[in-house]
Amino acid sequence: MKILSAACAEEGAGMACFCAPGTGNGYNFAMRAIQIFENGSADVLKLVEVPTPVPGGGELLIAIESSGVNFIDTYFREGRYPAKLPLTLGQEAAGRVSALGPDVTGFAVGDRVAWCGVAGTYAELAVAPAARVVQVPDGVSADQAAAVLLQGMTAHYLATSSYAIQPGDTVLVHAGAGGTGLLLTQIAKRLGARVLTTVSTEEKAELSRAAGADEVIFYTRQDFASEVTRLTGGAGLPVVYDSVGKTTFEQSLTCLRPRGVMVLFGGSSGAVPPFDLIRLSTMGSLYVTRPTLKDFVATRAELEARAKDVFGWVSDGSLKLRIEHTYALADAAEAHRALEGRRTTGKVLLRP
Repeated sequence: MKILSAACAEEGAGMACFCAPGTGNGYNFAMRAIQIFENGSADVLKLVEVPTPVPGGGELLIAIESSGVNFIDTYFREGRYPAKLPLTLGQEAAGRVSALGPDVTGFAVGDRVAWCGVAGTYAELAVAPAARVVQVPDGVSADQAAAVLLQGMTAHYLATSSYAIQPGDTVLVHAGAGGTGLLLTQIAKRLGARVLTTVSTEEKAELSRAAGADEVIFYTRQDFASEVTRLTGGAGLPVVYDSVGKTTFEQSLTCLRPRGVMVLFGGSSGAVPPFDLIRLSTMGSLYVTRPTLKDFVATRAELEARAKDVFGWVSDGSLKLRIEHTYALADAAEAHRALEGRRTTGKVLLRP
């Protein structure tokens, strides 16, 4: 396995043609990927040259055109989520089918596709189970597909399944200018909600308002729980959507009305400490859920239905994407630093 420098990659050294399979077993050529060999900071991300994966039964080999960067990638890099090393990072991408494994139906070489929830997308090519891959419709680019599939379907299940937003609901979305936050705000508005968001800067507040937020709270200079009390006239909220975790969890609970739902779907500030469940009773018979996307696209029908909605809204312009942070594959470490340093808004992408 050869480790490449970013400079080498910029000059094209070590690049391999992956437009068509090679000779012999059909995959006798190398590709570039970002792997980790140990857990740690963004410095552990290495650009390496590895053999092209071979699609097995029911699998597709896909030439990646755009790969999404998500906070879950940093959790695997840090070791917060354990995984066997070395590990090729990334769980979301879009590209074109390069080869079919045995027993694959419904796809052809050259099809435009996208997928998420399968490790190995920080690379030039990747293998994915056909059952987890969806067709990308005309009118949706590879960048758009990679930018919206994971976060868009996450926002979809948050707003329709973890808690089914009803017209007239007032909801709170933390990290309102993040990739998922911007999409969730738009979908919540589509469902008839009044949306409150938290952000850190005026620039991010403008982005959140542009997505439809009715009220924006600056958590860096305001007590968001007190603001929620003021903005709801003390009634509290039916739901809080929290991807921040450690630093927001306790106060988020105080924002809920009796029988309200705390939807904790991330932990960008760290994991929530152990919590005594009896407190949910004393605070008004509250509910807490810690959902993850895979359980909300567990069947092919559900996957296709959510993807169809999300891609359809992108195609008709009713779901706006912000794709302002695009990095070369070789610069994956810088992409992680920008994401963790809260220097990004909207979606972060890598391009091979």
